[in-house]
Amino acid sequence: MAMIRRYWLLWAAMLPSLSGHSSYRTEEGGLSSVLTKVQYETFFPHHHSLYSYEALVKAAATYPLFAGTGDAVVRRRELAAFLAEVAHETTNGGPGVPGGPYVCGLYYTEEQACLDGHCKQYNISGGSPYRAVPGKSYYGRGPIQLTYPYNYGQAGADLGLPLLTHPELVSHDGVIAFQTALWFWMRADGSEPSCHAVMTGQWQPDAKDRRLGRRPGFGMTINIINGNVECNSQVPAIHEEREDRIGFYRHFAGILQAPVEKDCDCAGMAAYTN
Repeated sequence: MAMIRRYWLLWAAMLPSLSGHSSYRTEEGGLSSVLTKVQYETFFPHHHSLYSYEALVKAAATYPLFAGTGDAVVRRRELAAFLAEVAHETTNGGPGVPGGPYVCGLYYTEEQACLDGHCKQYNISGGSPYRAVPGKSYYGRGPIQLTYPYNYGQAGADLGLPLLTHPELVSHDGVIAFQTALWFWMRADGSEPSCHAVMTGQWQPDAKDRRLGRRPGFGMTINIINGNVECNSQVPAIHEEREDRIGFYRHFAGILQAPVEKDCDCAGMAAYTN
């Protein structure tokens, strides 16, 4: 799994004000004030029943800053970015699909190549205190395709859920599924910023980031989610993965009337190693 794309001058001009305390704020109304059920069903006409609009709204109540930070344009842009990433991770679509390539997101609840539980490569601890439970497999599940014991364990600890012992909850309960996706989206990890901070303008590259090619915008969310695989590969199939993410982003942002930056790619960005 991937552990997981505009008018540049407008975005660049907006970022400094967004990062200042005077203009950085939380809007009222929750996710439903930014995304209606009709819009959601239009975005995801083939979504799995697990991924209901109601489940997303309930999960988002756990993270009120999600799509609730900044002005209306910033909120819609962040929402478009989040929906793009989860759509890409779970899509059953592609070129030639009726309705176009961007209508098949939120279709899969689990990593299809691992359904028989054989993907033991995901059971490593990565040096974390969260160890694989015998008999359990930690392959991709949910909208963001959560993987590895350290992510299941930490998400479970933060959300108060037994995800390390029962990883299947992520693909069996819609609210939990979306909670784990939002957990990943909202959480900074060491020197790595959160996707939320990137899309709301809270994160700005320092000198090291600039030297490593990291820059504000949607491309940084790709870097955070799967940068070590996608951002510097010349393999055509992997380049297509990035293009798919970017395509979803521009598609959703266009419908939500959220202007996007000219460069939505992560090409040339150094990946994080923590």
